[in-house]
Amino acid sequence: MLKKTIISLISAVTLPFTFSGQNVLSLSQSLTDETVVLPESFETDTHRMMQNWYLKNYTVLDAGIEYSQDVPTSDATIIERLSHMPVEIEMPFNSVVRSIINAYTQRRRSLVQNMLGMSIYYNPIFEEALESEGMPMELKYLPVIESALNPTAVSRVGATGLWQFMLPTAKGLGLEVNSVVDERRDPVRSSQMAAKYLKELYTIYGDWSLAIAAYNCGPGNVNKALRRAGEGTKDFWAIYPFLPSETRGYVPAFIAANYVMTYYNEHGIKPAVARRPIVTDSVHVKKRVHFQQISDVLKIPVEEIRILNPQYRKDYIPGDIKPYPLVLPSYQIYSYIMSEDSIVAHDAAKYARRSVVEPSTGTSVTREDGDYLVTETTKYHKVKRGETLSSIARKYGVTVNSIKKTNKVKSAKRGRTLKIVIVERTPKPKEIDVTEATADGSMIQDSIHGGETHVDIPDIAVDTDSIHADSENDSIMIATAQAAAQSDNCQSVIEAEAGHTVTGETVSEPEPGKEAVKPAPRKSSQPVYHTVRKGESPARIAKKYGTTTARILKLNGLTSKSKIHPGDKLRVR
Repeated sequence: MLKKTIISLISAVTLPFTFSGQNVLSLSQSLTDETVVLPESFETDTHRMMQNWYLKNYTVLDAGIEYSQDVPTSDATIIERLSHMPVEIEMPFNSVVRSIINAYTQRRRSLVQNMLGMSIYYNPIFEEALESEGMPMELKYLPVIESALNPTAVSRVGATGLWQFMLPTAKGLGLEVNSVVDERRDPVRSSQMAAKYLKELYTIYGDWSLAIAAYNCGPGNVNKALRRAGEGTKDFWAIYPFLPSETRGYVPAFIAANYVMTYYNEHGIKPAVARRPIVTDSVHVKKRVHFQQISDVLKIPVEEIRILNPQYRKDYIPGDIKPYPLVLPSYQIYSYIMSEDSIVAHDAAKYARRSVVEPSTGTSVTREDGDYLVTETTKYHKVKRGETLSSIARKYGVTVNSIKKTNKVKSAKRGRTLKIVIVERTPKPKEIDVTEATADGSMIQDSIHGGETHVDIPDIAVDTDSIHADSENDSIMIATAQAAAQSDNCQSVIEAEAGHTVTGETVSEPEPGKEAVKPAPRKSSQPVYHTVRKGESPARIAKKYGTTTARILKLNGLTSKSKIHPGDKLRVR
């Protein structure tokens, strides 16, 4: 949390510490330290801080603050101002305090202005938490030296959040810290726990300077310093030499922060002005929802949601685990409540999480290859007596070379288990046009995507005089007319004339006053596929199934120049 860099002070002494008196009061007033360790927050990148969404949109900052000069101020003036602050905690002056005040008012003027801008939003949160525990209000400036009011700040040693809690301390206080939620970054929860922790420390020591020191370095280090200072010593300034170097500067930094955040105007630092007020409210979310979903539906910038909800580390609220608070501008709270279902449904597939996943066995993998789907099925074969690579290859419809390459073998050795990879290539389902025949003879175009089975196509004879097409096109037109006739979406009627055969039945004219009896259509057979073996051609396959080469080529989207390979899966009917 604290900077390790040593800076020079206004003191000209040669010893690390110089005490001009023995009592505690004179010690606190006259203590000089040749070196002091500034809080790590002094290293905050102010240029990056000014890109903060809140500062850019809700405050007005002085762009020329870095080029302005400090107003010369005497020690006596600072002592008088410190004595007039309405605070409970003692805030004495010494050269260490003066050196840190100078660091704020001279070298880190832009940092002070930025923190004043952030304090417009955070101070009410800090004050409410401190008030609820009966703690002094001046403790609200501890986050100034801890994190420079950055809720996502992380120190070199892992302390996190506005109040810079270490993980064990946060867990001990009941803060939730995991991969998704880190309540150390939650301004409200962390402030509540910081107030409780400070109250516990004050109960232990009965002195605020010691309690603040213990907040920084832990009660163990403070207790060791007290033992070394001697019995009866219960004052920060008395144990000052025995404390860790970073803690020696911590209480002076707290005093300096209170001074600077109160008297910034006296040093020519213009306060950050609120461009517009930000009034927030919260709602408990009981569903998993991503910030981007909220942003897209409610038209709120994601950056604003992050600023108001810094505890969610992965930009989503795991409300499906337990209810979590979501902070939004108050005028957006009711919009969220009314639109929650729409927000959760927005791009739901993109953010879906699988609750059950069966692991792949590795036996079948399908991938795309141009216009084809290639399925690789893995099987294992234990070589028996008398088997050769050739006989095994024929059995599985693969090549000898593929077995050799996959298993890195040259022959089939009895008892050996071989890995057999069977490759099947099938054309991707294509969209085909379906022509619907209506009762008045007109044609309506529809489309059926490959793989859909919402119609059963009966065998029906169609008058070839009314459909001019070659023998190959006849079958396509017949099928499409049948599909349209049976479609649930199109209630068209095919009027059959006397003598025409429909699904093997004869439809006669109905007797007067009676309805014609329509025979029930019979379902067509399912598509038939054939796996190509080595040496087979479309003509040979067509002959085997009693069809034509042209028919097979058309069913599979091939041409006479297309090549087929062993393992290809062709539709033959």
